[in-house]
Amino acid sequence: MISVRSLPEHTMPVVEDQPEPTAGAGDVVIEMRAATINPADPFVLSGVAGEVFGLPDAVGLGYDVAGVVVAVGEGVERPRVGDRVAGLHDDLSAPSRGQAAMVALPASAVAVIPEGLGDVEAATVPLNALTARQALDLLGAPVGRSLLVTGAAGGVGGYAMALAVRDGWTVLGLARESDREFVAAAGAELVTELPHGTVDAVLDAAALQEAALPAVIDAGAFVGVLPPVPVVPERGVAVETVNVRADGGVLGELLSLTVSGDLPTRIAGSHPLAEAGVAYERFAEGGRGRWVLTH
Repeated sequence: MISVRSLPEHTMPVVEDQPEPTAGAGDVVIEMRAATINPADPFVLSGVAGEVFGLPDAVGLGYDVAGVVVAVGEGVERPRVGDRVAGLHDDLSAPSRGQAAMVALPASAVAVIPEGLGDVEAATVPLNALTARQALDLLGAPVGRSLLVTGAAGGVGGYAMALAVRDGWTVLGLARESDREFVAAAGAELVTELPHGTVDAVLDAAALQEAALPAVIDAGAFVGVLPPVPVVPERGVAVETVNVRADGGVLGELLSLTVSGDLPTRIAGSHPLAEAGVAYERFAEGGRGRWVLTH
């Protein structure tokens, strides 16, 4: 079985043969059809993640996976063999993760893909959409409150805007002028510069950190996306950091919102799993949308 991995002294991913996973109690094994490259993957490749989280020298890559269940472990009633599913692999220390021909995950980490949603599209949802959902949940009730989403046209930011508008927030999206149409389509108002002391809360999807804190009113709320580097509170602002975790139940809801068109799907392109290095090079060039590995 081939797997995309981060190895010491390699600045690009390496495709290696790994043993095929088996389904332990409570687990499923997925034959991968699509796996997304996210900014967190180059973070692991850089070696910084290893230092921060104490990871082994060689680890697998890939948070997102979509494919077909080929085996289930003891105690698993759903999903069943043959179901198309998507899931989040949140164990950074695993020797093989989402970017592999076969992927083992807890059944609780996956959701059945709704009809009408392709594998490639489904694979772009788990990490970014779950991060956005869990970050918004940290901010509390939205009624009568305003929210600034930084990096509003990015992976997490795009989902955060759309979900926040659905929740009932008054949403401002910090993005470029060229992203005006995308921000407006989510039901948010574009801002191209950070406001000062005008919003009740900030969801800092762009990881601006302390630079974004002045946008919040005194005693407001701030949620960051860099667990290793939490923002220091000031002026009574409640500061939290989202540390995304797999949640198959919530992921199922997010996939349903994706197939209905309520959540955006943006795909830059795809490459076969064996050409992971090429896909990572394209990812490094920047731009909107996710690059996806297929198998």
